[in-house]
Amino acid sequence: MPERDQIVSALDHLLEWPEIARSPQLARFASYIVERTLNGEQQAIKAYSIAVDVFGRPADFDPQVDPIVRVQARRLRALLDSYYQGPGATEPVRILLPVGRYVPEFHLADAPPETPIAPAKVPPVAPPRGGIILWSVLAVIALGAGALAFWLSGGQPRQDGQSSVAGAVQRPSMGVSEFQNLIGQGRSPLSVSGLAIELVTDLDAFETMDLYYDDGLGSLDAAPVPVGFALSGIARVEADAVQYSAILTDTRTSDIVWSQVISLPVAQASEPLALDEVSRRLSLVLGSTRGPVHTAARQFLASGVPLAGNENLYLCRVAFDLYRDTGSSEAGERAKLCFAGLPDGESGAAGVLAAVASLIAETGNGAGSVENYRMAQTGIEMAIAAAPVSAFVWEQQARLFEGIGEQDRAETAFGSAVQLNPASADALAGYARVLAFGGNLEKAGSLAGQAITGAPNPPAWYFGVPALAALRDRDFPTAIAYAEIYAAADRELGPVLAIMAAQEAGNSAVVNRYLPQVLEIASFRAAGVLPQLRKRISDAGLLGRIGATLAAAGVSPASLNAAF
Repeated sequence: MPERDQIVSALDHLLEWPEIARSPQLARFASYIVERTLNGEQQAIKAYSIAVDVFGRPADFDPQVDPIVRVQARRLRALLDSYYQGPGATEPVRILLPVGRYVPEFHLADAPPETPIAPAKVPPVAPPRGGIILWSVLAVIALGAGALAFWLSGGQPRQDGQSSVAGAVQRPSMGVSEFQNLIGQGRSPLSVSGLAIELVTDLDAFETMDLYYDDGLGSLDAAPVPVGFALSGIARVEADAVQYSAILTDTRTSDIVWSQVISLPVAQASEPLALDEVSRRLSLVLGSTRGPVHTAARQFLASGVPLAGNENLYLCRVAFDLYRDTGSSEAGERAKLCFAGLPDGESGAAGVLAAVASLIAETGNGAGSVENYRMAQTGIEMAIAAAPVSAFVWEQQARLFEGIGEQDRAETAFGSAVQLNPASADALAGYARVLAFGGNLEKAGSLAGQAITGAPNPPAWYFGVPALAALRDRDFPTAIAYAEIYAAADRELGPVLAIMAAQEAGNSAVVNRYLPQVLEIASFRAAGVLPQLRKRISDAGLLGRIGATLAAAGVSPASLNAAF
């Protein structure tokens, strides 16, 4: 991506062009979307905000009825094409506005291909085991992305021909068309025009599929290959609600592979941001790698087919998300192998750097060590520099802060991830967990509820916050049920929450099942139960309740407060 000052210069040159200068509205439009993008505010670039901020529409403006933004976007897009085919042909940086989107893209014109960073050479004799991590830290600082891939491969050089850029499973593509408006006559004018653009924008934030806006007039002809999926739908009124029915079709077989209905009260559907909410709720499903768009990749990874020769950026991302869902060492190792098999030119992608950083911090020898966290932070910083507005990158930064006990910074980073992609269930659930451990259970419960009810097949680690909320509400059977689910993902806190709920409910069977597990957890034995949990939980009230409950269950004060 071009540097910020290059983009600003490109914008200045564009605004000096007489064709743009003659239209103050289009000039403001271009400035607005470029400046908000540079400030990391892509998710705020919506039809409503453009209409109000740029075109002076009133606060009650309804983008579903007034097409001003779509019309002006088409004009701006046409002018950009004319500019770069004529007076701007020699510009080193080009500002583009993709069809169906309001978020601009910035491209270097005729940029030479980047020379990949060479991976570190393997010495004939491996270094002593105790020095591997420190050596890796220095290697990352010196060699960047190549060293990260080297670490993932376990110090073994990648063989020529081992990796295939194409891979077995390709990144999916989707064409999104406007929903048919079947809202009956006699109602207030509720339009669904613009929902497709919202969906293209929201789904693009996941970085896991290629999105195309289908205007029904041949816009899909610009797609480099036929799209694999088509998303369409209808909107109709039933009783006092507007039903938005979405249908996902596999274009290769014409089979309907998924459908969902979003229902909004008519009053809410009449509000300016109604389509934004519909898009967000649909994107919670369609953007998730547990959703219907990514079934083929998940099936391939579950098949046991060797990854070697099949690696690509998309498949590795799905493998990483499977690790994130389960937390299993096996899934982590498979994700490592996938990233290690990527060609050198792909191993420096921002998403790769961020995922690899998380794997360094959380898996393998040295997981959780100061050295590994330092190396992981180096990778995260490289990822942020490469993609400062990637929600996925900021989510991994948040998890790194969470892992080293910097809860305030984790909360801020998760907030950035959610702002950049409000439909990311993982970011919502991670943000909720940090908030809950910090004492803000009210907001945490709302976010966790969105992640659990909105996304498909929520993983076990989503359920810690609902367990805490049920404990607060003294709904102990529900708290036990959620805590037992959560215990599969969090070996420290999951059993503790189950004991807390069971102790209050008088359920000695559950207490007796989990208490021995708590006393055998290595991290608790090394530091003491409360000192170890204090690294993760900043809410003094919650820590106090944990200590009192465990003491009542029979844990000695010595084991609670010191190594045992």
